[in-house]
Amino acid sequence: MLKNNSSLQGRLEAHRWLIARRLSQVGVQALFLLGPVSGIRIIEGNLSASMTLDLLPLTDPFLLLQSMLSGSLPALSGVVGALIVLIFYALVGGRVFCAWVCPVNPVTDAAAWLRRRFDLRGNSALSRNLRYWLLGLALLFPLLTGVIAWEYINPVSMFHRGLIFGMGWAWMVILALFLFDLFIARHGWCGRLCPMGAFYGLIGNRSLVRVSAVARDRCDDCMDCFESCPEPQVIRPALKGAAAGLGPVITDGDCTNCGRCIEVCPQGVFRFGTRMNNQWDHEYTRCT
Repeated sequence: MLKNNSSLQGRLEAHRWLIARRLSQVGVQALFLLGPVSGIRIIEGNLSASMTLDLLPLTDPFLLLQSMLSGSLPALSGVVGALIVLIFYALVGGRVFCAWVCPVNPVTDAAAWLRRRFDLRGNSALSRNLRYWLLGLALLFPLLTGVIAWEYINPVSMFHRGLIFGMGWAWMVILALFLFDLFIARHGWCGRLCPMGAFYGLIGNRSLVRVSAVARDRCDDCMDCFESCPEPQVIRPALKGAAAGLGPVITDGDCTNCGRCIEVCPQGVFRFGTRMNNQWDHEYTRCT
């Protein structure tokens, strides 16, 4: 019995950040569902624009920017809500939205897990910079036409609205994303195509909260972190940058702060910290 408890505690510890992310994602969706299902309206609205307890406005700054480019004048509450969101993600990391809030993330994570589980190695040559081109198009279209076209096909908005009001044909879009990530491109949607993720990555490019390879001298090149990370290109400078004088903090805005590298690393190389502590902590390495 003690062995089983120990095993359970070990599994929980090994997946603590994954569990925390799933609780965050489910919790956010549950708060939006609470009103329509039970009449208890803590949050009214959706991920694009909402009001919490009739007091705190929150607005997706990406949507607000598209709206302004289309020629619409935003309400004051919308501007205030966007500023709150901008400040929050500028501090904790813009891609935190992708790993901790976005309802599509569990779908793409499931596809990534199946790829690893069944060793599906095929991968598209789509550039990770393609998402920035799509971001540019998403912003250019309303400027030229006055139509916020992206929101008609945005899988994040579609899935979120579907969870609240009924999925309809949104299931087909989500299934297509799942199959795309599973068979065509590893981390294809979130890592290569999603303009919303690209936008939040730019917001959090200088964020305070970061993952740090503080004990990188322990790294044995097992590649577990690269296999599990949705943005593996951000890890290499933190691990291999000592010779170039680079610190161990992952400063790339594409990092989602998902914590998977912390969980899967058997050598305990990674931990959460801040971008201010970008020195190799030999004392931490010796004492842990």
